[in-house]
Amino acid sequence: MAKLEILRYPDPRLHKIARPVAKVDDRIRALVDDMHETMLAAEGVGLAATQVDVHERVIVIDTSPARDNLLVLINPEIVARGEDTVISEEGCLSVPETYERVERHAQVTVRALDRDGRSRDIETDGLLAVCVQHEMDHLQGKVFVQYLSMLKRTRIKAKLLKQARESLREP
Repeated sequence: MAKLEILRYPDPRLHKIARPVAKVDDRIRALVDDMHETMLAAEGVGLAATQVDVHERVIVIDTSPARDNLLVLINPEIVARGEDTVISEEGCLSVPETYERVERHAQVTVRALDRDGRSRDIETDGLLAVCVQHEMDHLQGKVFVQYLSMLKRTRIKAKLLKQARESLREP
């Protein structure tokens, strides 16, 4: 397994639309393993392949307290949404140290392939539902800050660009 580099907003590669996985094979399973390792090392609860510059429809999520319940979603699609919505504070490994309130559906049912290529439907709610929607946005080239006002997006972008410049100056 290998830890992958996570793209940071406003990197334009975060806005690429991911293509479907043609076949779940050893290459995809290795990608899943690398993404899982990367997500855990970054202390995240979800990671989309787009965030590691692989533009295929692959997501890993683990919202369990012990971080021992990995959910793999390959070619995910939301097949049902609950009527209720929830506003919760979201963060993103591609937008470090930034947390903002975003409105999402409180329940979603997602259909996807697992790491063995088997199709399954998963009903989600709470944090898992929010995480599924957040990561699926990445596969569509959307970062959660796009739900925010232009002023907030501009501030976040400026802050992250400044951090990137400063990290280049450090010896």
